Amino acid sequence: MAAPGPGEYFSVGSHISCLTCLGQRLQGEVVAFDYQSKMLTLKCDPSSRKPNLHDVILINLAYVSEVDIINDRTETPPLASLNVSKLANRARSEKEDKLSQAYAISAGVSVEGQHLFQTIHKTIKDCKWQEKNIMVMDDVVISPPYQADNCKGKEGSALSHVRKIVEKHFRDLESQKQRSQAQQTQKDSTLSS
Repeated sequence: MAAPGPGEYFSVGSHISCLTCLGQRLQGEVVAFDYQSKMLTLKCDPSSRKPNLHDVILINLAYVSEVDIINDRTETPPLASLNVSKLANRARSEKEDKLSQAYAISAGVSVEGQHLFQTIHKTIKDCKWQEKNIMVMDDVVISPPYQADNCKGKEGSALSHVRKIVEKHFRDLESQKQRSQAQQTQKDSTLSS
């Protein structure tokens, strides 16, 4: 394979402008470029106009009719340092969450129980499955059908807090159902008009 010629390779940090086959003009800073697949990643001004945000756009150069290099960056910008420990912790946590979901499915936990577990876990990380029961902070056990009345444990702030989360979860589900039904009714009446 021959070395890339001018306009065929884009350095990270360069500013370019390109015209897509749809006639859309895109302009931004090169974040990444893959020569083999001819894929270009640009960091552009935000379409939302919010400060400190950017749009990141993937562009297949096979669908670009014109490319102009506004400012070519020849030196490689320094790479951002990665917090490997933080990434490893996040990966471990995600793996534990997925294993917990898989356990719940294999144990035959209802979909409602799985959703409640996820809702509680967003607020209280110390949450796990004990067969079909949800164990929260080793103090509160929620058994099927996972209603507030099914929360058992020592009376106190932990039990009260978990019951409030369960009650709110089901209130939110009910209001979501009502909104969905209202939208469906509105669609049906629009279609029949």
